[in-house]
Amino acid sequence: MAAHRKALEDQRQAMVSDVAHELRTPLSNIRGWLEAAEDGVVATDPELVSSLLEEALLLQHIVNDLQDLAAADAGTLRLHREPVHASDVVDQVAAAHQAGAEAAGVRLSATTLGDPCFTADPLRLRQAIGNLVSNAIRHTPQGGSVTIGCRATLDAVVVEVADTGTGIDPDDLPHVFDRFWRADKSRTRATGGSGLGLAIVRQLVEGHGGTVTARSTPGEGAVFTVRVPSG
Repeated sequence: MAAHRKALEDQRQAMVSDVAHELRTPLSNIRGWLEAAEDGVVATDPELVSSLLEEALLLQHIVNDLQDLAAADAGTLRLHREPVHASDVVDQVAAAHQAGAEAAGVRLSATTLGDPCFTADPLRLRQAIGNLVSNAIRHTPQGGSVTIGCRATLDAVVVEVADTGTGIDPDDLPHVFDRFWRADKSRTRATGGSGLGLAIVRQLVEGHGGTVTARSTPGEGAVFTVRVPSG
């Protein structure tokens, strides 16, 4: 019991430290730009406003991620279930990320076998699949590809997000869904995400009674598989 409590306390302290780290950078950037504008070093032109807005949106995204995880931990993350065509979810996610993929020089495509239907929260499901697609695009070099595949099994709807990116080291694979985890600790949020996206995917999928897994071959890409019960 004592060891378990110590582990929880260590985890809590690490979480607080990680949250502070994630918030510090955009806050420091906003303060730096505003102080420079106040001192007359930079002009308060549209370019500055755009930079400040980008940092503010980044902060909002971090806070939203933290709120989702806090709600999941507290058991208050509400899912508004309704009949859903899986192809609609997959196509909407692909459309939402197409521009980002094109900007990164990555081919993004989506395919669905048949017409899998199930009961789920379409908004939360799009959020989960979208996080996987965003992560895949970020880790796929220019000229690579990301594919979203969807199919039905006897008791589940399966969505796979596969990329031709850098892949994940076998030692790192068990940790990809941990909060604030990054394979490359030197990555900034701009290049490596907040470290919360995959943790949120797991919470959202498990909230649907499903599972999410990852497999990878370093240098050849990764595949993330979401299984949600069709009953």
